[in-house]
Amino acid sequence: QVQVAESGGGSVQAGGSLRLSCTASGLPFDDLTMGWFRQAPGKERELVSCISRSGSNTQYGDSVKDRFTISRDNAKNTMVLQMDSLGPMDTAMYYCAAVKNLGPWCYKSPFEYDYWGQGTQVTVSS
Repeated sequence: QVQVAESGGGSVQAGGSLRLSCTASGLPFDDLTMGWFRQAPGKERELVSCISRSGSNTQYGDSVKDRFTISRDNAKNTMVLQMDSLGPMDTAMYYCAAVKNLGPWCYKSPFEYDYWGQGTQVTVSS
């Protein structure tokens, strides 16, 4: 069974930065395609970013392009989301997700992911 866990959420003022981390265990980490999704109250869960198993392929949601950066270190079983220039619209619960995928791509839809963390809250005040 794959276990996924996020860390690093918190509260920050607009214009600030936060760094989220995610670890996964139970399968070889480099067999896993990983993603970050977020969900604000009353809204659907949306893609923030995803990364292929090797890290060579990344995708971003339109609202976070050029502000957020996803990366992974397979030797440390860790994925990181660096979030810069945060604004109130980024306030949401952020979830780390994983799926076993040996292809060189990552998935933009949350329905493609089998394993989810409990989420970490990010709150940005104006």
